[in-house]
Amino acid sequence: QVQLVESGGGLVQAGGSLRLSCVASGSIFHIVSMGWHRQAPGKARELVADINAGGGINYADSVKGRFTISRDNAKNTVYLQMNTLKSEDTAVYYCNARLYTTPRDWLEVWGQGTLVTVSA
Repeated sequence: QVQLVESGGGLVQAGGSLRLSCVASGSIFHIVSMGWHRQAPGKARELVADINAGGGINYADSVKGRFTISRDNAKNTVYLQMNTLKSEDTAVYYCNARLYTTPRDWLEVWGQGTLVTVSA
């Protein structure tokens, strides 16, 4: 059993900043990648950013230059620093992890989501 616990969402004015955190716990052998997706009302869930064990990073074009993803491998934690927030960043943000629970068993896990609301 593996769990992801997110924190850091909330209400912020446009132009402001928020930092999201996500901690993975449970039966973890190796985490391949961790990342953040988001889902706005009436829209499909989309990748925001992810980072793999080697430090390789992907960003959605819409957040490049404004958001920074980082990871603490020792703590099984991923962070998303969000700056210069815009109203269109309003969404539920979900943490995602792709990992091995044993040397052979692969698992993809999602957090419960944290709401980010950016007011104009």
